[in-house]
Amino acid sequence: MKRIYSFIHTLCLVGGIAALCACSDFWDPETEDEFNGENGFTSNTEMYTGFLGIMTKMQAVGDKEILLTETRGELIEPTEESSNELISLYNYDQNLQTNSYANPQGFYEVIIACNDYLDNMREYKSKPNVDMDAWKSLVASTVRTKVWTYKTLAEIYGQAMWFDDPITEMTEIRTGDRFQLLQLPQLIDRCLQLMEQGYEGVDTSLEIDWYEWLDPTHSVSLSNSQYRKWNYMAPSYAGLLAELCLWKGAILDAEKQDATAYYKRAADVLLTALGKQINVTSDPGSNVYWLPSAATPGHYSPIWNNSQPYPYEAVSAIIYDYTNNQTNTLLKHFSNEYPNLYLLRPSAKAQELFLSNELNPGAATNDTRYKCVFGQSGGNSYIAKFRPVGSSARVNAYQDDCHIYIYRATQYHMMLCEALNHLKRFIAFNAVLNTGVKAGEGDDCFNPSMPEWEGFASTVDPTKCDWTGTANWGTRKYPSLGIRGCFTGLVPRTVKINTFELGEQGTIRFNDMALLDESMLEFAAEGKVYPMINRMVVRYGDPSIAADRICTKYEDAALAATVRQRIMDGGYWVPYDL
Repeated sequence: MKRIYSFIHTLCLVGGIAALCACSDFWDPETEDEFNGENGFTSNTEMYTGFLGIMTKMQAVGDKEILLTETRGELIEPTEESSNELISLYNYDQNLQTNSYANPQGFYEVIIACNDYLDNMREYKSKPNVDMDAWKSLVASTVRTKVWTYKTLAEIYGQAMWFDDPITEMTEIRTGDRFQLLQLPQLIDRCLQLMEQGYEGVDTSLEIDWYEWLDPTHSVSLSNSQYRKWNYMAPSYAGLLAELCLWKGAILDAEKQDATAYYKRAADVLLTALGKQINVTSDPGSNVYWLPSAATPGHYSPIWNNSQPYPYEAVSAIIYDYTNNQTNTLLKHFSNEYPNLYLLRPSAKAQELFLSNELNPGAATNDTRYKCVFGQSGGNSYIAKFRPVGSSARVNAYQDDCHIYIYRATQYHMMLCEALNHLKRFIAFNAVLNTGVKAGEGDDCFNPSMPEWEGFASTVDPTKCDWTGTANWGTRKYPSLGIRGCFTGLVPRTVKINTFELGEQGTIRFNDMALLDESMLEFAAEGKVYPMINRMVVRYGDPSIAADRICTKYEDAALAATVRQRIMDGGYWVPYDL
């Protein structure tokens, strides 16, 4: 039995749009106005600012997901300065009820905030002054935030307590009442249902353009506007729907049911979203948006070590600003520069895998990912992804405001690979992962009637593919090179492009494992690998997929054996009694 205490709005609001635009930052308005959730919204400004209240709850769980999953994942180990709670996670202890990292309370606070906001929005809809376009977009963004939170709970804990009603008083949670304890398959179904139905009939793909609302005269260009980053706040529709479809596909695969429709839906929504960005013609020829290319190595470190989410790669992100007391604890945990605590570090054995020809064929010290992820300072290895020593974006070690990506472009490519593999589109899968999409690839890369390349053709000129050097607008300077192919020194990862050797299911599994191993390199320390490992375990009903990759980091053989057994017994889910 658990108790959830009331969520009371104490959001500071501005009096109007003019005052809002004059503020140094929307997140830190200077006003004495206050919104009381019992009275509902009375203005469009309150509607907007109420949504930002949800985003402050998101800020509180961004680092939590990373620290929880990475400590139990394939890369990280505790340092000598670490805490008992982190060591307990690392050891896969089976009782984590008092462990603050394992406690899912922060995620439920996001859900409570979403439910409360949606209820207020339902009431505000009938007010004569409501801006309906903004209303719909904010409702859609809130629904996606709620779904993302439940999806995250599902892939970490394997279960979650579902509820839709706002909570305005101390409430006992009783399964079977308005609260339902759902297991992974039920959670994914409920999330997909909510994405389909929306709230009050609102299309969940709608986006809010903060730049247009806060600076409608475009007094500052989008590229230079502080408001640009706010457009990244809510989880993206395509990324969220695709990931849910991959989870649903994995669940159906485990049940030996046909999951083709879900994999096709994931591929379709991702290709549509990627095509929209890849086809940006504001800078024809040299456009590198959302496409692994020869420009990627030069833009790789700034994906994280930048004051804002990096447009070439950013899809959606949790954003922070330490000047307004919005921080996370990633640097506190990962950095060994004072005043940080250096609680977690990359395992030496895990680091070796980045230069292993077995895990990372062709790897060398010029592998940009290796150099970006790890650093050395004072004789100690540390995670340098979020702030390398000497950072120009975060000059001081205490600037704990690195943004945390909910989805990024390469993740879209990786999820596309997973969908293509299960659609048996192995040539396209290999191209996106390894060699890049090229003119003349396969039978006919640009023939939309060819199932292998469905969705890759340009929407402007179906005889061309905007991923290649011969895009619809002319020669492209930076064409697709593939997730691996864009890095100098990395050779294609071995995958199967036909079923002759291993059969259909054997081929798909082989490629899935190759994709998982690549994800371990690409998404190191981002909190994205552990959920993918769990998805593969669910799909194949084989916990050794997790144990084989996670236990490699343990130096102590006895501890490695203990952790392996706990994973094999189902410990790939975080054990927390809801």
